Amino acid sequence: MPVTLRKVIEELSKDKGIDKEYLIRTIEEAIRSAARKRYGQQADIEVAYNEETGEVDVYLFKTVVDEVTDPVREIALKEAQKLDSDVEIGDSIGVRLDTNEFGRIAAQAAKQVILQRMKEAERKAIYEEFKNRKGEVVNGIVQRLDKEGVIVNLGKTEALLPWDEIIPEKDNFKRGDRLRAYILDVKKESKGPQIILTRTHPAFLVALFTLEVPEIAEGIVKIINAAREPGSRAKIAVVSQDPDVDPVGACVGIRGSRVQNVVRELKGEKIDIVPWDPDPAKFVCNALSPTKVLRVILDKEEQAMEIVVPDDQLSVAIGRQGQNVRLASKLTGWKLDVRSKSRYEEIQRLKYESLLKVEGMTKELADLLTQNEIESAEDLAQTQVEELTEIGIEEGKAKALIAAAQQFMNAGKEEVAAEDSEKKE
Repeated sequence: MPVTLRKVIEELSKDKGIDKEYLIRTIEEAIRSAARKRYGQQADIEVAYNEETGEVDVYLFKTVVDEVTDPVREIALKEAQKLDSDVEIGDSIGVRLDTNEFGRIAAQAAKQVILQRMKEAERKAIYEEFKNRKGEVVNGIVQRLDKEGVIVNLGKTEALLPWDEIIPEKDNFKRGDRLRAYILDVKKESKGPQIILTRTHPAFLVALFTLEVPEIAEGIVKIINAAREPGSRAKIAVVSQDPDVDPVGACVGIRGSRVQNVVRELKGEKIDIVPWDPDPAKFVCNALSPTKVLRVILDKEEQAMEIVVPDDQLSVAIGRQGQNVRLASKLTGWKLDVRSKSRYEEIQRLKYESLLKVEGMTKELADLLTQNEIESAEDLAQTQVEELTEIGIEEGKAKALIAAAQQFMNAGKEEVAAEDSEKKE
């Protein structure tokens, strides 16, 4: 029995990852609980696991008295002296108990406590292990499908791959299938840790490239950002810390082997590998490649860009249902408005014409304003006098032009309002 107990403790500690000291404390508490069920809650019980013998020593402490009135808490002097000849009235002495005396009910209670604490310890050990594995790609086997998602067996525990975290129309799992996923979160729940997996998050794409490309794992190539529309298309932005290493070529691999491994895992998702650039305009141009960008107009305050492309490349730049420009926007962090060259020139012409309609405006003044990014009557109406004097326009003339532009814009608004009113009538 002692050898068996010691062996059980060692095996549980090793196989389940449960702290050995915690197991010993649990067993001691369970036996203490069982002893109190046998001798009463007021009994002074002491339990200690003996590391050398592998036994659990249980003692019931009693007070030495002349006449016993409470057999559980008191012991007669004559009986006590059989255990310790030096004992005196009023002393406390420990009487060793035989755990077999606790009875079936007490033993069952002890077993329940041990099992419960073992489960708690196992859940804690699993949580401690997996909370540090967030951001890791794991392999698992589909255990079952339920209303919340795919339940995946990870070996030591189960994880949940929610339905909204699987690749739409591509991931069709059944029991026994092997899958790879990314640990998105580890939640501490009362019933045990809940490990949440994903196959749609951009971080899964990044993690897969890290596994496939040694230069990324070694820190030579860095992934700056990633954007995905799962199962359809993705973009990643990469940069090299070594001028002799091409970041795009490293990610593609010989004959495309590396990127194709990632594509296969993501069920055919097309992946654009984009060179990152510290210049936002160049970065956006790279993100829209192979589209030729003719002009980029930045609005840093709004974190927005107007992109001008050749007429015959507009549909390519925007992509099917706007996908290409949408992913480029997510990747770069800029709001992007892509226009064809002819549309851009038409808008610029209308803006210039609005400037010429401002009272007191000349073609020379309009050209000067346009060169300084005041391209329309609306721009002029919002300009400060100081901005115009800085580009060489006399203060009085500047005030008059701004006032005239504001009047022109207000008249235009009134005209639009009148037209709307007529339509309603």
